[in-house]
Parts: sequence; structure tokens; C-alpha cells
Amino acid sequence: MSTMVDIISTSSIQAESDIFGDSSLPKIIHLTPWDLIGLGIEIDRKGLLFNKPINIEHQIQHLKQSLSSTLAFFPPLAGRLVILRHDEDNTVSSHILCNNAGALFVHAVVSDNTCVSDIINSKYVPPILHSFFPLSGTKNYEGTSHPLFAVQITELVDGLFIGMSVNHVATDGKSFWHFINSWAEISRGCDVISKLPSLERWFLHPNRCPIRFPFNEDDQMEKSEDCTNYERVFHFTKEKIAKIRSKANSEAGTDKISSLQALLTHLWRTVIRNQQLDPEKECIFRLTLEVRWRIVPPLPDSYFGNALVVDDITMKAGELLLEGGLGKVALEMNKMIASFSDEKLKILYESWVGPPKFLLRGLNNTFGVSNSPRFNVYGNDFGWGKPLAVRSGSTSTKNGYTVLFAGPEEGSIDLTLSLPYEVLEAIGNDPHFMDPFST
Repeated sequence: MSTMVDIISTSSIQAESDIFGDSSLPKIIHLTPWDLIGLGIEIDRKGLLFNKPINIEHQIQHLKQSLSSTLAFFPPLAGRLVILRHDEDNTVSSHILCNNAGALFVHAVVSDNTCVSDIINSKYVPPILHSFFPLSGTKNYEGTSHPLFAVQITELVDGLFIGMSVNHVATDGKSFWHFINSWAEISRGCDVISKLPSLERWFLHPNRCPIRFPFNEDDQMEKSEDCTNYERVFHFTKEKIAKIRSKANSEAGTDKISSLQALLTHLWRTVIRNQQLDPEKECIFRLTLEVRWRIVPPLPDSYFGNALVVDDITMKAGELLLEGGLGKVALEMNKMIASFSDEKLKILYESWVGPPKFLLRGLNNTFGVSNSPRFNVYGNDFGWGKPLAVRSGSTSTKNGYTVLFAGPEEGSIDLTLSLPYEVLEAIGNDPHFMDPFST
């Protein structure tokens, strides 16, 4: 743990025990291919910044109690990961054991004079922010010995930061924010959460469960470029995003391109332009798609787990930067997303009878995106007011890694972009970036 914070206390929070006497709840949750592809990457980390509440010690105890009550509705997050080895065919299988081993709860205080304004007004994400998250550097497969959910409440001089770490085999972004939204509801005094999670995992062939697959921990090391990256937050208003979308659709001669597709294309082209790459250099855009509604019949909106697919768009740097490229590339993204039909998803699922392809982040020349501006982050009022800001706990080794959040104003989007300092400076000074009609 960084010396930037002083740890006041560490405790394990178990779910209210009576829920585990309910025979209708699963004791073992077998993992799907969607869950398993992230075994080798780091746990997911997101955090919320608040003004400092009155009577902080009381609020800390209240958060512990409300977390215990919330975990009763989400037993996987109070459990542990199990990885079983099968020597007869040199494979493993994996599941979550809902044993109420507990979530980690850390109370900390900054050891300097860090204030709310130091987080909100800083052009670059301050290094101290990464000490506000528990279990940093932990890989998902290490959930066998680490909690699947951990939270650190860090006191600033005039604020409070709730840093949350979750094992990605247990949740995707949608499920993660479902849990946090529910915790906020309980903390505000609700007896029952507004949306109960659907805990049953979806399998194309239930008779093949549990899935066996080759897995070697030594092969799951994340790869990244040998450079020190910084993180910078860029804010796009609803009006600016609308202009970018209008330009993309106009160039492509269509009205199909969404606001998010246009914005992500605009961002990718800006990054490539300011990296000054060889025009023949192949560039990869890695997009993560939520697919609950694409399955037939569709999965419940409250499906708790992973329901994600990852796909790439590959283009040469020169192609990306051609005149009219915003519309052309955005339309290619639109077509790729639209291609994920129920039939295609089932074909992908069938491919797991062979060796799986595990997800690796930080690969050379890959521009990756995670999270979504559709998640309700600013509605998380735990009883003393709504968040002032939301931040990611991603480490500075993820070259080209972007985290999307809803902005504080309706329809706005914040992008946290990780790149070398000189590239981020060039992007920040690029007049084309914030003015799409000058490109």
C-alpha cells in the first residue's frame, strides 16, 4: 500500500447471514466463457469522489452495515473464486463459491493535504489517486485467495473517496454498477433494492458445464509497451458530441452512426494523428460490447455476471487519417457492432470447445475502451449527497486504454485516456480534437 495514505482500519464484511439459509440461492456459480476470458487481467477499479460528510466515523460504520445488507442480495461478491485442476487432461474448471467469506473494507486517510480540488481540477490524474483503491495489481485468477469485492474509504481534507475493486469474473461493468447503485439505495435507507439481480448464469449447452479449458497462470501476464504513461481526463459536452455525430453521419451519407460510435472514432483518429505513426502501421481498435439483449431470448437486464464480447477493428494509420475518415471509420464500427447477431454470438460460444483466447490489455498499438457512459454513476447518493466526480483505478501501464464515464451534466461524457505524456499534451493542444468541424 502506498505511503500516500495511512490505513486506519481493515475489516471483512460478510453478508447478512440469514440469506445463506435460503435454499433457492446458488451455492456454486459456474463461470461462462464471458466470465473466463478475463482471468488473466487485473481486477476492475472504479471510484467516486464526494464532499466530506458530517460525522465521518458514523458514516463509516453506516457504510459497513449497508454493505453487509447489500451483499445479502449479491452473494457471489461475498464469495471466493475456485480453480480446480484436472490432471487427466491438463485442464482446469472454475466457479464462484458463495461461502460468505466476505468483502474487504478499508478505512484510510491521506497523509498529506490532498483536497477535492486536487482531484477535480488537475489536468492529469494525480498519482495519489491510485493509492485510493484496494487490491491494486491483483489479477482476477487470484480471487482464489483475495476477496471478489473490496472497498477503500479514503478521507481527504475536505472530501471522501470511495474506491471499489471487483473481480471481473464475477461482474461486467453493467453488473458492477448495478451492485453499487443497490448499495447506495440501501445506504439511503431502502429496505429492498429496486432491481434484484438474476444470479443464474447463461450457458448455450448446460450439459457441458462446468467448462474445462487449458490455463497456465504464467502465460497470463499482461503485455504493455515499455514506457511510463499518464492519465488525462477529457470532457465532452452534449452539444459537442452532437456536432461530432452530425459530421460523421454527413461524411458517411447515413444516419446510423450513434453519438458514442462517432466520439470513439474521433478520439481514435486524434490519438493516431498525435502519435505521428507510419502511414502503413496497422492500428487496432478494441471494442467491448454488452450483449444481454442480443441473445434470443434476451437475458434479463438484471443478469448478474459478464455478458460481453470483444472485437477488433484493424486499419492502417494512413487510412484512418484520410479526409472523410471520421465518417468512414465510424461506419465500419457501426457495421461491426451490428454484426453481432444471436447466431454469431452462439458460434463464438461454440468456439470454446477449443483453446480459449484470454483477454490481454496494454498490447502494442491497441486502442482499448472500457466502461460506458450509460451506467448510472452520479446517482450514487449514499446518504450525504451525490458524487462530485468518478474516476478509474486503471494503472498507467495501459497504453491507449480509455475509460468512459457519464459526465456530470446530462448527455456529457468524460474520457480518461492513458498515453505517454507528450502524446497527451499534443492531444490537449490539438485544435481539431475539440472542434470537429476543423478536421
